[in-house]
Amino acid sequence: MRKLFLISCFALFISADTLVAQKTINNEAFAHTYSIVARDAKTGEMAVGVQSHWFSVGTVVPWAKAGVGAIATQSFVNTEYGQSGIPLLAKGVSPEEVFETIAQKDEGKAFRQVGIIDADGNTFAHTGERNIKFADHITGENYSVQANMMKNEKVVPAMAKAFEEYADLPLAERVINVLKAAQNAGGDIRGKQSAALIVVSGERNEKEDQPHQIDLRVDDHQDPVQELSRLLQVKHGYELMNQADVALETNQVEKALSLYNKAEELMPENQEVKFWKAVGLLNTGETRRGLEQLKIVFKQNSDWQKLIQRLPASGLLEVDKRTMNIIEKM
Repeated sequence: MRKLFLISCFALFISADTLVAQKTINNEAFAHTYSIVARDAKTGEMAVGVQSHWFSVGTVVPWAKAGVGAIATQSFVNTEYGQSGIPLLAKGVSPEEVFETIAQKDEGKAFRQVGIIDADGNTFAHTGERNIKFADHITGENYSVQANMMKNEKVVPAMAKAFEEYADLPLAERVINVLKAAQNAGGDIRGKQSAALIVVSGERNEKEDQPHQIDLRVDDHQDPVQELSRLLQVKHGYELMNQADVALETNQVEKALSLYNKAEELMPENQEVKFWKAVGLLNTGETRRGLEQLKIVFKQNSDWQKLIQRLPASGLLEVDKRTMNIIEKM
């Protein structure tokens, strides 16, 4: 009888523990992953980079605000660490105190993994004891890397090493290289699916929220980090296009062409840059060069020829009738 009583008590104990765990994590996002929160000591920019074998990891893991800080919350995700953590950082609360404040009310603390950095580069990370191995974190000067459910114990050290070794790169590219190093070291034991990168300014604007300087997501892809890297190049390409447009507005034609050419190098298959480069040239009186560029675009897709004929009515193209006749017959 006593033996049966002890077995029953033990069963009740296990059931209670299981119920607590289920209550804590059943309704929460599942994001076993690797990530980095980091700051550029030169510019003050802050970033979060993340990759996971889970759909749309970028919607739950990364949080950041210009001039305030950045947070990655993962494993069984409690978004409260991001939603409440950023405002606490904005009030000057330290990364460790931010975590402890929120963790006091978090019954699932043992399942959480969190990395936090503030605008001064102070960091804190937590890896709960119930994270699925291999799970670990490393904090260093201006960064914290953290990972769980990894293929092996080499992933986190590889991330830390990469961040320190690529110090000469802009922060976004530096973070991409950290994610690549994690994958090369083994990565998520399940494989790859989604990734995200956000970068915010180190400057704080008290009057209004500042948009992220970079906000890229790859929700479902066979090689998400590589795709993230490609999207970063495309973003830089469009930034160069915008600069070229400004140069054309001030009649700096050669500068504009140089910027357009750099954009094309980053996006060799992108017809958008070639088209608007041609439009810009035509608007600045560089008719011959503009028409030569249009021939290249029209050869790829004749719909661009239809589009350019609509631009004069919107004031986006100013050419004489002779030039427009040439365009229509090309």
